[in-house]
Amino acid sequence: MSGKDDQVKGKLNQAKGEIEKAWGKVTSDDGKVAQGEFDKGKGKVQEKVGKIKDTFSK
Repeated sequence: MSGKDDQVKGKLNQAKGEIEKAWGKVTSDDGKVAQGEFDKGKGKVQEKVGKIKDTFSK
């Protein structure tokens, strides 16, 4: 997987996490809020990994 792929997937995971977190708040579901936070964090890490891959592939 290329660095760009990781960056895109990371951004998608961040968006998914933000939506899931918002839905959890609307429905008062603490589990969804926590899962949203997790997905958002996972996306940030994945995006950083993609940037690092791009840096070292040049």
